[in-house]
Amino acid sequence: MAIPLPFGNYLARDTPIHRIDARIKLLLLAVYVFAIFACSTWAGLLALLLVLIVLFAVAHIPPRRALRGLKPILFILLFTFIANAFTFSTINLSETIPLLGSFGIRPSGVVKGLYFALRISMLVLVTALLTYTTSVVSLTDATTKLLSPLRALRVPVEDIAMVFTIALRFIPLTVSEAEKLVVAQSARGARFNQGGPLARIKAWIPVMIPLFVNLFRRADHLAQAMESRCYVGKGRTLLAHTHLVARDAAWAIGGSVLLVAVGLLL
Repeated sequence: MAIPLPFGNYLARDTPIHRIDARIKLLLLAVYVFAIFACSTWAGLLALLLVLIVLFAVAHIPPRRALRGLKPILFILLFTFIANAFTFSTINLSETIPLLGSFGIRPSGVVKGLYFALRISMLVLVTALLTYTTSVVSLTDATTKLLSPLRALRVPVEDIAMVFTIALRFIPLTVSEAEKLVVAQSARGARFNQGGPLARIKAWIPVMIPLFVNLFRRADHLAQAMESRCYVGKGRTLLAHTHLVARDAAWAIGGSVLLVAVGLLL
């Protein structure tokens, strides 16, 4: 039983998307998220979706792998659609198709539900694209450099970046540990996809308890390892120093202008 990750693991490729500086990618990610929430029409949302599809194609990310991150949020997408499509309200009955008493379905709500579900899906996909095309080390260094002005306010920038790195690293480790526990429990006769909701929750209890115990044990081992190596966040050096080039500036300016234009004009 494979447990899908909400975000992807880094895939080493030699593509224009992979070669963009991580700081520019984080900037474009922020602008893309702004554009998603700024646009209020289907034309704008579909234009942003087309941009995302092109980026996945340029990065040589297969569609199946790209869409795998949506599986963990299927319940959220379904709930978003149902909450907008169906209604118990007796107001504007002319716009509602009655099904049972005051319960009915609104055609306009169906469109609205699909719109919000697509918006959530795009937020997850663009984040997955970042993690597919950028290594954890590059993201950490980029976060440190982008937050460096906060050092003047005595903000522990290096510690924040380290926590960010550890969190990203623990995601695949946690999923891998959960998969091992699920396989072990399945071999002992546990059935996770059978029975009612209560039975399924009970089946997951023998998985979640040892999973959290292992997470706390792993965190304790990590803390001891960092202390034994005299870890100090401030003043750490970088293995590789990256510099912004003209190509990165072109991506930053061109991508930001395009995304802001789509978000505000469409």
